[in-house]
Amino acid sequence: MSKDYKDNLPISVQGFMDQYMRLKRGSVTRRHFLGITGLGLATAVMSRFPGALSTPAYAEDLGSQMSIATWPNYHDPNTFENFKKATGVAVEVNVFGSNEEMLAKLQAGGSGWSLFVPTNYTISTYHKLGLIDELDLSKVPNFSQKTENPRFTKEGQIDGKSYAVPKNWGTTGFATNTSKLKAKLSSWKDFFEILQTEADGRGMVHDYQLTTIGSALVSLGYGFNSIKPEELAKAEELLIKVKPHLFAINSDYQPAMRATDAWLTMCWTNDGAQLNRDMPEISYTLGKDGGEIWTDYYATPKDAPNKAAGYALLNFLMDPNNAVKEHLANGAPTTDSRVIALLPQEITTNKIVYPEEASLTPLEFGAAVTLTDPGRAELMARFKSA
Repeated sequence: MSKDYKDNLPISVQGFMDQYMRLKRGSVTRRHFLGITGLGLATAVMSRFPGALSTPAYAEDLGSQMSIATWPNYHDPNTFENFKKATGVAVEVNVFGSNEEMLAKLQAGGSGWSLFVPTNYTISTYHKLGLIDELDLSKVPNFSQKTENPRFTKEGQIDGKSYAVPKNWGTTGFATNTSKLKAKLSSWKDFFEILQTEADGRGMVHDYQLTTIGSALVSLGYGFNSIKPEELAKAEELLIKVKPHLFAINSDYQPAMRATDAWLTMCWTNDGAQLNRDMPEISYTLGKDGGEIWTDYYATPKDAPNKAAGYALLNFLMDPNNAVKEHLANGAPTTDSRVIALLPQEITTNKIVYPEEASLTPLEFGAAVTLTDPGRAELMARFKSA
């Protein structure tokens, strides 16, 4: 029989639970826990605490730190603090403004990430390049495929295997400070016209070819994902014409909008919800002429330095009680019906977050070809350097 760690007596229920809580916090390893308590006694005592056996015990040492690559304004900071309290693992957050940046970092090797947040259209490319692992979903018991909306999960599945699980979905529209701009914008055509007139010097576009080029294409009547040279040439002509009128090209546009340095910007759902919540004069609009609908996922890099901690964080994030806090903080809509059930009505009825189906109909998911298409990459480079 195992001995109590203090007085060499058989371990008491209280002593066991003290060790169990240390294990949950990550202050001791699973090996230490089993050595101190004894597996047989652990099972017997755990049976006296309903639900305790369902709490995952980490089979591997999680270490003391890990890194995640994600997007601006995308998480509740308390999420990572709570994870550290539960496991002892500190999370370093790396923020990126485009999937191209993430791809380049992974291709260069040694990213240091144990988890990252790619967008739907990139996952097949990561798989083809051998940059991501197939997920072992047995290590993510908090994930439930049954409660996910298949509209937003399918691109994480390749040949029947799971390479990514969804974080949330959203749209790409534009945010307008209605106290500064009197024009009524309803389309991407309007957006690019107002950038050059009433919003001269006060408008922003993303530092991200998919949305900046895609939205310019839509404003001209073309498809969001076009790679046709003649259509890209027209989009480039428009963007070069607009550039002198811009305040900035930046995917982290909230600071400028909050300070009212910028009055109009390309915008993702979550940022639109956050801005409107804090500054009701900032509206969020989907282009009636089209644009983007997207899903962001969690995935594990092939060269992740701390896969055990990455899985532990992923499982933590998939817990509906943790996920709901993320959605309340970042404003993006969830793909998980369990989380929707926990959200307050003012969120689920918010048309920025959960727009009517008719407004989603013209929108397109990003296409894999756009990530590596040289024509779009070169266009974006010329636009930024012009």
